[in-house]
Amino acid sequence: MSQEQPQRPQPVKDPIRYGDVFNVHGDLASKVIAPVDASTMQSAENTVLGETRKGGPASVMQSAARVNVRQGLVDPHQATEVAGDPGTKVTEENVGGDRIITETIAGQVVAQYIEPRAERTTPGGALDPRSITIGEALEATALSSGEKPIDQSDAAAIQAAEVRATGIAEVLPGGIGAEAQSAATRNPRAPRDQDKTKLSDVLMDATLKLPADKPVTREDAHAVIEAEVRNKPDMHANATPGGVAASMAAAARANQE
Repeated sequence: MSQEQPQRPQPVKDPIRYGDVFNVHGDLASKVIAPVDASTMQSAENTVLGETRKGGPASVMQSAARVNVRQGLVDPHQATEVAGDPGTKVTEENVGGDRIITETIAGQVVAQYIEPRAERTTPGGALDPRSITIGEALEATALSSGEKPIDQSDAAAIQAAEVRATGIAEVLPGGIGAEAQSAATRNPRAPRDQDKTKLSDVLMDATLKLPADKPVTREDAHAVIEAEVRNKPDMHANATPGGVAASMAAAARANQE
């Protein structure tokens, strides 16, 4: 009589939830991202923005939902109460001539974009096409130190760079600063380095992710350096070679020359 071979237990996979990819709280954080919810957000973005924004909430939700379906963790036609009221919404308003886009899921803000009424210029007037912008300096960091796992000093530097680029003295929901802070919080809990979020994951398309950009000045570089060093475990340490602050400083020197 033949004996059945013992079955090797399959690893239990966890579905991607809203709290894994967005800075949300409460019940929403534990909800699984479902395909119909992603489609609803995509429709809302298309209605207001005329497109699905690259790296925006709809794009993130679509990627997460595809993974959940591929792993058999959700049904392709599954929807959750997230798609109901207040649901997924994209709104816009004009403030001082600037267009402010806000994206919410179940009443919680997951992204906000500011589209200035005019292109930012240098103090001398027209924007010099040879100048290195803050977004370009951040992308340079993705190339020079892209494999470095994001820590608190990196997140602080990225947030400071975002503030200098946008002129808005707060971390934008869904922006690169919020994304970096989320990574810095998660990374210490990751069991392996390959599971950690790296600088390149957040900064590779920084010029596209920033709602506004400007040439790097010495003042911008100083603010970013100060933020990075202040948030290192050893506050007497220098800026990370090839890191965010170093790239900003190099860009400021190049622009001044």
